[in-house]
Amino acid sequence: MRSLSLPARSLRSRLPRLGRIEIYVLIQQLRALGVALAVISALVMLIDFVEVSRGVGSDQDLSALRILGLVALKSPAVIVQLLPFVFLFGTLGAYIGLNRRSELVAMRAAGVSAWRFVLPAAGMAFALGVLTVTVLGPLASAGDGLWQRERARISGAANDDQTDAPIWLREGDDQRQMIIRAGRQDRANARLLDVTFFIYVTDAEGNRDFSERIDAQSAALSAGRWRLTNAVGASIGQRAVAYSSLDLLSSLADEEAFERFARPQSTPFWSLPNQIQRIEDAGFASTAYRLRLQQLLATPLVFAAMSILAAAFSLRLMRLGDLARMSVAAVVLGFAFFFLNQFSSAMGSAEVVPPLVAAWLPPLLTALAAFTLLFYTEDG
Repeated sequence: MRSLSLPARSLRSRLPRLGRIEIYVLIQQLRALGVALAVISALVMLIDFVEVSRGVGSDQDLSALRILGLVALKSPAVIVQLLPFVFLFGTLGAYIGLNRRSELVAMRAAGVSAWRFVLPAAGMAFALGVLTVTVLGPLASAGDGLWQRERARISGAANDDQTDAPIWLREGDDQRQMIIRAGRQDRANARLLDVTFFIYVTDAEGNRDFSERIDAQSAALSAGRWRLTNAVGASIGQRAVAYSSLDLLSSLADEEAFERFARPQSTPFWSLPNQIQRIEDAGFASTAYRLRLQQLLATPLVFAAMSILAAAFSLRLMRLGDLARMSVAAVVLGFAFFFLNQFSSAMGSAEVVPPLVAAWLPPLLTALAAFTLLFYTEDG
């Protein structure tokens, strides 16, 4: 037993330990993060309450409690998107408070390097980012999905039996592709109404050529076949042919004809890989979902970068003594990151740049800027 305890004790001695100073700074940062989160959440929920009251609440006579329940479903997704500002404002407030109480001055006078309490704070922000992506984010996405469905149900945009929104599907293999457009869907009878099938065939050289168009009054999917009723089909260079009933082979599952893909923001993190695969199997572009997945993976880095950026500005306050100017500079850089992230997302959604680059470039630039400023402030 003694031989086993010595290596374990040696391993524990090698692990980095947090001293009282680091723990104290982390506690102050957590308190400031809680205050920043409370303020931003209150503002978001207040804005959403007014928006829901004027939108959904104006169409239906909803009570204040009902509107508050809808806000509770809608707001978490927005709050999660604003969490980088929570870490920016919270960390900035924590270090400014330490600076005003001359606690940072005392730490530096005692020979404590800023890296001793900045890096643990960044590590905590990174860990909270992982928790947000894996736990809080999926809960917020589920709430956003419920909010979308509830809003559609209350406003009358959705009907359990029939919906008037057009549906687009795509299926096929290397030899044949079918693009399907349905004007309506009848869930009660599991049918697509006012359907048009555009059929393409692939030649020996791999080129895809249009082959036939079929218009039908309805189409039902069952056992790997589309059953078309009152159909009219026409091939290139041939006269149209009417069919009272026509069967077409299908590779779709029965439920896929009536299932809509959720928005990227409404898709939980753990469901995104399967969702991407399903969308690509259906023949649609999954760029928005790939971008969303990469942005979620980059979230911990964003939180850590915002924490380091705010700390670097706070340390610089102690030396320059210009509290207002440096605080405004930190906020401006935070908003610059936000607009850069939005611009990069737009470029990624438009497929101008790959989703991987669009998602990771703003966090990496922010992290490099934060480390550069911290090196300049601490080490000159």
